[in-house]
Amino acid sequence: MCIGLQSNCPVPFDQQPVNEYLALKRYWLFSWSTYNTNKYVTTVFFVFLFLFFVVGFFIFYIYSNNVNICKLCILNFLVCDIILFFIFMRLYLGWSYIMKRLMSATIFYEESGWYDGQIWIKTSEYLIQDRLIGLYQIMPLIQRIKYTFIIIICAFLSEYFFYSIIE
Repeated sequence: MCIGLQSNCPVPFDQQPVNEYLALKRYWLFSWSTYNTNKYVTTVFFVFLFLFFVVGFFIFYIYSNNVNICKLCILNFLVCDIILFFIFMRLYLGWSYIMKRLMSATIFYEESGWYDGQIWIKTSEYLIQDRLIGLYQIMPLIQRIKYTFIIIICAFLSEYFFYSIIE
């Protein structure tokens, strides 16, 4: 894999899409998406478990008087699902932004500040390189995040159903 665009590119190093991709891949939150399937599922499970205990502590502390324990547990699951939803929304938005920058034939960049933005049209070799990275490196991550969204939403809906029928 090429490590960024060469010196004939006027775009600053940190704003080049390949370098943005490599930087995002190094962040601890976004690196979850790059794990193999077993490690990814394990990481999501442990994050959910951590959230379950932390959120559960607050929910049981706040609603400890005269409330059904099953209802409190389901409420805990619901709140954890909402937090996970926002975490994965952040992952999706970050990866899709990089995907958009890689797939685009032009790059908007700022030379020294917000007032002097420029647009650079990628050469064919940069465009091919960026699109290959986008299609074969990032698209599977976005698909994985979408499937995780579906699971979180299904879990939320089923938990909400059980929460509503418990007296």
